Amino acid sequence: MNKSSIYGLTLEQLRSWLPEHGQKKSRASRIWEWLYQERVHDFPAMSDVRQECLDVLSEHFTMNSLSEHVKQESADGTVKFLLRMQDGNLIETVLMRQKYGLTVCVTTQVGCNIGCSFCASGLIKKSRDLTAGEIVEQIMHVQRHLDAAGQDERVTNVVVMGIGEPFDNFQHMSDFIEVIKDRKGLALAAKRITVSTSGLPDKIKEFADSSLQVNLAISLHAPNNELRTHIMKINRAFPIEQLMDAVDYYLATTNKRIMFEYILLRDVNDQREHAAELAELLSSRRSMVSVNLIPYNPVDEHSQYQRSTEESILGFYDTLKKNNINSTVRMEHGTDIDAACGQLRSKQMKNNAVESEPGRLALG
Repeated sequence: MNKSSIYGLTLEQLRSWLPEHGQKKSRASRIWEWLYQERVHDFPAMSDVRQECLDVLSEHFTMNSLSEHVKQESADGTVKFLLRMQDGNLIETVLMRQKYGLTVCVTTQVGCNIGCSFCASGLIKKSRDLTAGEIVEQIMHVQRHLDAAGQDERVTNVVVMGIGEPFDNFQHMSDFIEVIKDRKGLALAAKRITVSTSGLPDKIKEFADSSLQVNLAISLHAPNNELRTHIMKINRAFPIEQLMDAVDYYLATTNKRIMFEYILLRDVNDQREHAAELAELLSSRRSMVSVNLIPYNPVDEHSQYQRSTEESILGFYDTLKKNNINSTVRMEHGTDIDAACGQLRSKQMKNNAVESEPGRLALG
């Protein structure tokens, strides 16, 4: 039976767990320091924790529920990790070097059921949620990668934008955020953590009412229901009117800005008239929102979509600016490796399927 990752416990949960298993609550803080400040790889390395306590921890938990399966490094410093979990499933985690620090993009589910028609993540349907420990351990894996390089670098930013819909795994995602924010651990500031959702209105409202206080990004990708439903099937269940109602609730409740993500697809959603319609949709909220324009990374399985031309990208951006909508064009990372989210995992699983079928390569 697979053991749970100890990284899934918040500090308060660890303080409660220890007495329930015959150990002193006071040991929690030192164990926590070993995990997140010393960043040890196994329990025996916690040299000043009583052996009896270490034995109990080892009996119930693991510190290594993820193992590195593939690592791709880009010329621009981006590193994409394909990680294998204890049950054999593969997930992706990405390290990006940006002018404001080192950002890690984490995955929250094995596969994705949202079904965006342009996305590599949805090529393989969701089989399960990740636990909080499996999500935290992605950060720890990247930090250990940085530690091994000996440059005294730290993960400074986290985006929950990898494979899966984070709000469909709400509790584990929330526990993950509490762990990485903890001042006695990784101590990541709330303003340096962003959660991206495809738009689940009830969960956006729940997120607004939570104490997490981290940033929210919403994958919009279209300015009207007809077009959004065409490229994002979730819009059938939650049309733009419901989404914007939740957005307004979030803005009123938190007084925090929202970033809308908008992938530009050539001749689909990237024309000036689309930008004008988007500006109109956001006009009453313009002081509290921004738009992140994302040039599309083509995916073999979605050959119906192509990258927008430079002219279209600049035209879209210019139209938003002229309508006083704050917008940026995302800086690209890892374009010389499997850049699109889910692409490396999909390719690896496809390769594994080919290798497992006798004669398949000869037919290829």
